[in-house]
Amino acid sequence: MTSIPGTWALTMRTPIGRIRAEMTFTEVDGVLSGVAVGASETVPLQNISVTQTDEGERVTWKQSITKPLRLNLDFDVVAVGDTMHGHSRAGRLPKSTVSGERT
Repeated sequence: MTSIPGTWALTMRTPIGRIRAEMTFTEVDGVLSGVAVGASETVPLQNISVTQTDEGERVTWKQSITKPLRLNLDFDVVAVGDTMHGHSRAGRLPKSTVSGERT
């Protein structure tokens, strides 16, 4: 069982500025799914994985966006209580810092 299901308000610090999105994770029969809602589009989260670490719950997922640019993003964050921190990466571009809170 994981504490990740729910809605999280995330901020990504990217080379083109701060981008905000809302991630909603749901769990049905032990399987996590989710969607990301940004300013311009809603996209599904793929390959969601949660592992317990000494720091908290490590959550990874992938998502593809088309706005503001067409990118495939990989997220790797750690959730502790109602906060998340980590990074996302779009291909060979530098990592972007990710932080967030449960809403």
